Amino acid sequence: MSEADDSAHWRRTTASRLAAVQALYQIDRDAQSKHTALDIALARGAVLDDEGRTADIDRDVTTGIVKGVISADGERLDEMVDGALAEGWSLARLESLMRALLRAGVHELLNEPSVPVRVIISDYVDIAHAFYDRGEPGMVNAVLDRLARLLRPQDFEEYRAARG
Repeated sequence: MSEADDSAHWRRTTASRLAAVQALYQIDRDAQSKHTALDIALARGAVLDDEGRTADIDRDVTTGIVKGVISADGERLDEMVDGALAEGWSLARLESLMRALLRAGVHELLNEPSVPVRVIISDYVDIAHAFYDRGEPGMVNAVLDRLARLLRPQDFEEYRAARG
């Protein structure tokens, strides 16, 4: 794959994560049917701005994230996020969008071992920056990093070994 192909693939995967977060937000916020929210996300792609611009997505990536989060494993994800939040915070206290971001990120940390931890965390922090301009992206980074160190410690050992 050429560098241009790599870049296009990365943008499409990031857009796929954004579309998944948008679908999960709709499910959480509006109690929209899980299948309806996913169908809408797959049909429109990732919505990039208030003007309705969209980006193409990898349907398999978006579907995998949404179905993974809303599956029976969803309760486990919520417990993990709850445990990784700072003292005094709970998942129920977070906004719908923040819950969607964290659930999607944790799902990928658990179920996508071929995707480097740093890529997963970076993409979800970037998505958080698209919606928030205060400390929320830092919260996404902290929670996902904390869970990544528990779920995939080998990724951090490999990184340290490679850096010398």
